[in-house]
Amino acid sequence: MAEEKQKGNEKRIAVAKIYVKDFSFESPQAPKIFKSDKWSPQTNLNLRSTHTRVDGDLHEVVLTITVNAKDGDKTIFLVEIQQAGLFELSGYDDAERAAITGSYCPGILFPYAREAVASTIQRGGFPEFVLQPINFDALYMQSQKQGAVTLASTEEKH
Repeated sequence: MAEEKQKGNEKRIAVAKIYVKDFSFESPQAPKIFKSDKWSPQTNLNLRSTHTRVDGDLHEVVLTITVNAKDGDKTIFLVEIQQAGLFELSGYDDAERAAITGSYCPGILFPYAREAVASTIQRGGFPEFVLQPINFDALYMQSQKQGAVTLASTEEKH
């Protein structure tokens, strides 16, 4: 009986499934953009992740990456992917689970999304595009600090 109790408290993370939930690519200036000798696109990268409890210990984490390349006010290309995964998380308290779904799980999903974005941009006729590695631990900590600051300011106003 003591073994069952100890086993029930065992911490476990397992990847049940990794999949693309949504994916889009737009190149509104094609094919005329390929004839231009002078364009220097500015790229904008937007990252966000969401977490939903599916059932019991099963959690869905969705990492959304949007890359928008513009030349002036004209969009050269726009890519958006929602790379998702089902993760089994057991034995963790709420704070630990929040850190795992906010940092560890997006880190697992990122290489899949990164490859899909890079290959799609290249298939769209554009030069190689490499997303640099991302420190999801630091992003999670930053979001927690901003949340604490927002909460503290909200509490002070009341």
